[in-house]
Amino acid sequence: MAKTVGIGITGGIAAYKMADLVSQLKKDDIDVIVMMTENATKFITPLTFKTLTGRETVVDLWSESLEYKVQHIGIAEELDLLVIAPATANFIAKMAHGMADDLLSTVALANTAPVLVVPAMNSNMYNNSIVQENIKTLQYHGCYIMEPDSGVLACGVEGKGRLPETQKIYEEIIKILNPQRDLQGIRLMVNAGTTCEDIDPVRYIANRGTGKMGYAIAREAARRGADVILVSGKSNLSVPDNLKYIEVWSAEEMCQVMLKHQPACDVIIGAAAVGDFRIAHVAAQKLKKADNTSQVLQLELIGTPDILKEMGKNKRESQIMVGFAAETENILENARQKLISKNLDFIVANDVTMEGAGFAADTNIVTLIDREGDVESLPKMTKDEVASAILDRLVHLLKI
Repeated sequence: MAKTVGIGITGGIAAYKMADLVSQLKKDDIDVIVMMTENATKFITPLTFKTLTGRETVVDLWSESLEYKVQHIGIAEELDLLVIAPATANFIAKMAHGMADDLLSTVALANTAPVLVVPAMNSNMYNNSIVQENIKTLQYHGCYIMEPDSGVLACGVEGKGRLPETQKIYEEIIKILNPQRDLQGIRLMVNAGTTCEDIDPVRYIANRGTGKMGYAIAREAARRGADVILVSGKSNLSVPDNLKYIEVWSAEEMCQVMLKHQPACDVIIGAAAVGDFRIAHVAAQKLKKADNTSQVLQLELIGTPDILKEMGKNKRESQIMVGFAAETENILENARQKLISKNLDFIVANDVTMEGAGFAADTNIVTLIDREGDVESLPKMTKDEVASAILDRLVHLLKI
């Protein structure tokens, strides 16, 4: 049965590129309904898309439609996927706050199919904290988000905000329409985020982990059919859909939770930034700062549990364990040592000092190392792409 994709075009300079995307989809016999905001029609005409699709291009919420009794509801019910591209900062804000004041935003609100949002705008606008918060809101509500490309923008500035090539958008559409279910029935547990160790009731020590890599793995594994448990330390990320979420604070708490669930899991992935040390004596009351600015505060630190090492001792033969090695020197050597000492099946190593590979980055540059000594170095990828590559390797090991 043919799929129906709604292409929602908003008022960005990249709107004209959607003609190429629509053409690619039509060549695959995908039915396409094009919806445009009024501002989008300033960049490319509705007639262009009517010619390409053989259907009316819908712009006006109040136009009389021969196809639907209630136009926005009828369109929404027909869709297998809604794509918003290019998605302007304004339209992203409208979606994030449930506004429905034109045809496209009304369809977006009535739609129950998956949604792919492709932001494209000036880099300063894209990096604005309000825009980023709105994007996170859409992710929280289950939207797929494509990262914009970097390069010279229409305004002449160089930065992040360009619409991805239409071929990449096309491939993402096909991927969503035909999801892999190669982890169906697999019980997978992944940890993510950073653990925190209290100094007193007010302060704690932690590291720079954000949870982006672990959350990407959890999200992709759930999409591919796995029964996922996400054990998360501190993170500002939205919890992915369709999984069991357990929030923890300290390394000890994370260790106990994971050991409890280990027997029921087929796969365990350790992607959290677990602190190596905790405070030996946590103060019962807030430590006061003296008036003297030269005051020295000494904290005694002791080791935290090595979570994967503890789990490696209990690992059954059919269970697969994957670890991460975030290093600053001797990357491969240190990763291999961790692989053996923790009884892992393979390890994901990265140099966190490299540009585009740090904790807060949306991208990563990793090397996969397995027990047989095989080494696979991956190019710079988004963390979603790295997650997919890790799970591809996992499927091979599971022989499913």
